[in-house]
Amino acid sequence: MIRIGIVGCGRILNAHLQGYLRLRESGIDNFRITALCARNPADALMFRKRGDGPTPRPPVVDPASGDALAAPHTYVSDIHDGEVAVFSDYHAMIASGCVDAINDFTTLAVHHEVARAALLAGKHVLVQKPIAISVRAGWMMIDLAKKQQLTLGVFENVRQMELVRAQHWAVAHGLIGTPQFAVLGSLGGLWSPNRIVAETPWRHQKLRGGGGGSIDIGVHQMDWMRYVMGEVREVSAMAATFVPERTHTNSDGSVSRVTADVDDTYMATLRFESKAMGQLWWSWAGQTDSVTIDGGPAFVGSAAAIRGDQLVYPDGRRESLLDRFQRDMSKQERHKFFPLGLTDPAAISQYDWLHAISQGTDPETSGSEGLRDLAAAYAILESNALGRSVAVADVLDGTVANYQKEINDHYGFTE
Repeated sequence: MIRIGIVGCGRILNAHLQGYLRLRESGIDNFRITALCARNPADALMFRKRGDGPTPRPPVVDPASGDALAAPHTYVSDIHDGEVAVFSDYHAMIASGCVDAINDFTTLAVHHEVARAALLAGKHVLVQKPIAISVRAGWMMIDLAKKQQLTLGVFENVRQMELVRAQHWAVAHGLIGTPQFAVLGSLGGLWSPNRIVAETPWRHQKLRGGGGGSIDIGVHQMDWMRYVMGEVREVSAMAATFVPERTHTNSDGSVSRVTADVDDTYMATLRFESKAMGQLWWSWAGQTDSVTIDGGPAFVGSAAAIRGDQLVYPDGRRESLLDRFQRDMSKQERHKFFPLGLTDPAAISQYDWLHAISQGTDPETSGSEGLRDLAAAYAILESNALGRSVAVADVLDGTVANYQKEINDHYGFTE
């Protein structure tokens, strides 16, 4: 039995508890959530037992959007019976003897600190994306997990989505021929022109969030691109802060404000190891009427193109990629992509992590995978800072870390 302690009880926790609920519904009974930790104990009590604790927070986005932040409020008691300890200090939780593994859903700036404490105490870790506040911080986590012979996973929910699985499968099986180029992104939308994203000011502060959209969304986009198109070799990008102050109107009518010192907009050109090209863009500035790619994301090859859920052929024929995927993937592929028939990305990630712990292996979205996503995303900001293209390998090994220097110095990750 793997006893899990959860650190960080914000809105995203609902999505993770929903995943664990799906595991129990599928017959997985090798885990228990035995502890919750939040700086304010009331936040932890909000998730412990149905019928007890403070009133749940309202979602920050429309539940119809399918966004993980809008997952229905879920309690540990919905998943299984048993006592759940509540802590306000994760060090005390780790030292309590009531947990074997840690799920870290804290703000980005704390990830490396929680991981270090957990790994040194012999606890396995699953951390919310991005893996760390900087590439060097991520390396510390990976090296320590390897030294301690423990499992380190990153919750990166994009690649577990059915459509992304299908796009990966189609390219891997040659359905589009030789991949040539890909485009992905959106400019403006829900948090535009100046809202505090997800009511979390740290996402707009360099020493707490690393970057703006380039890191928070960029790791998702880079994971998506890497999973479908292969490794990213080189990035040339521009990033900007068009809105230096973000605001949120509170329920009492008062206005919260935060000065933004990270990007709210970026545009990046990618060169893959395969020589294919890619374009990424994102903005939390602009207008609420977002600018998107018609039929995007798009992955174009020599024989066909993927436009969202459509396979599009040179003669104009179209077919549903999802229908083709569900019809033609092998039994082995189905088990790999959707173990136990799971389709919830959180459940798939958690199942994979728990299985890796039991087998002494790495999960699909391992620490190393998460760090490659982070290095590729930071390449956007490093390229912008230097005014030239940068190799992702140079960001990964620390050769290029101009933008991250302030972050590394602040947290003590120096040469």
